[in-house]
Amino acid sequence: MTDDVPRRERSPGIKLLFAGLVGLALMIPLMLVYALVYDRQDQSNTAQAAINAGWGGEQVVAGPVLVVPYRTTEIQTETVEGRQVSKAVDVERELYVSPLSNRAEARIVPQERRKSIYRSVLFEARLKGKARFGLPADLPRFGVRPEQLIWDRAELRIGASDARGLMHGGAITAGGRPLAVEPGNGPAATGGQGFFAFVPWDGEGTLEVGYEFGLRGSRSLSLVPRGGRTEWKVASSWPSPSFSGAFLPDAREISDGGFSASYVVDKLALGQPPVATRDLGPPVVNAGTAASYRPVIAPDGAASGSALAVSVGLVEPVDLYSKVDRSVKYGFLFIGFTFVTFLLFDVIGGARVAPAEYLLTGAGLVLFFVLLLAFAEVIGFTGAYLVASAAIVGLLTAYSAAVLGGWRRAGFVGALLAGLYATLFVLLNLEALSLLIGAVLLFLALAGIMYVTRNVEWNRVGRREEADG
Repeated sequence: MTDDVPRRERSPGIKLLFAGLVGLALMIPLMLVYALVYDRQDQSNTAQAAINAGWGGEQVVAGPVLVVPYRTTEIQTETVEGRQVSKAVDVERELYVSPLSNRAEARIVPQERRKSIYRSVLFEARLKGKARFGLPADLPRFGVRPEQLIWDRAELRIGASDARGLMHGGAITAGGRPLAVEPGNGPAATGGQGFFAFVPWDGEGTLEVGYEFGLRGSRSLSLVPRGGRTEWKVASSWPSPSFSGAFLPDAREISDGGFSASYVVDKLALGQPPVATRDLGPPVVNAGTAASYRPVIAPDGAASGSALAVSVGLVEPVDLYSKVDRSVKYGFLFIGFTFVTFLLFDVIGGARVAPAEYLLTGAGLVLFFVLLLAFAEVIGFTGAYLVASAAIVGLLTAYSAAVLGGWRRAGFVGALLAGLYATLFVLLNLEALSLLIGAVLLFLALAGIMYVTRNVEWNRVGRREEADG
């Protein structure tokens, strides 16, 4: 039986509503992809931690610092039979003498280690330097008299935050003579980890000290400057360094063959006295960040200050998870532009697009980000982007030919998607200008849509007349 009653067609406004509802529904799988990126990044961090576990973590180097015990008398108060009783007690404390000058060099040799599809940047560093020590002429003004010092137990301490990375032994010379190096007793800035040597010095004149040691670590190497003038030169074959911390390098050179940087830190910039009765606490790599301050409790119960540090990081040239994460945030724009194109062909061009066809098209657009993440972990971000975008453009172009009733319209959709993926790739690589470029493109797209639909009667309800048999 033939139905000769013409079917009522949905108004353009209703079509727009359906397209919008399908677009909102697609936000759910898009958020799931967003969560998937975080999960894979967490797995990557876990794998990198496993790689670094047997090698060495992010390394902080501190020292050298000269530590001299001294005897002093303190008044201590006790409660005896309900009364406060004060008495003088002889105690032993330590005097921390910072170098008058310290000239250090570090040569970093990077390497990559893999575990399954994940990798981590490791390094071996060779550090050497020369430091000069001397007591201030007005030492009693700092609360310690020269006759209180116990010179036969004076130590020279050098710290490494992860002592597992110390390699090739450590060499320390004083006055040109080699000293016996012992493990442990590092400065507080490295959590007490490092090595030390007893120093034959009586405090007269100045003491010239030389040191050299190897250090394994991962991701970054930091130095805690101390005392008078600190000069640090660092070089590596790694092409993508990151300079951070309390001080930036005075000079640096970066090329495809590696980088070099030099720092000069003056004592006035550090704000530290030449001698102190308390050691400096862990470093503040990012100066001014309250969360990075971790006080160390001194023997007398007072918290010591924290040290400032300079840091050189070996970063990945392409952080694929960061880029995939940013690309997913543009997912709704891809869905929006594609749905608007379908809607225009429906309202103006006469093609009829069902809600199910909107849904399948949107599913393909969401699948792009899953493909991007999966391939990026194996072949890198750029190659993955080309593979995923080509696959989705081809799939949706072929599907659009059936939905829109012709390859000419499908070609327009394919060109639109190719242009969107190309634009997104540019935006991901131009972080500083991405917002500006994106805002301008959105404005132009909105202006074009408003111009094309300026004569559409969104509340009009038409009838599709079927030809009489």
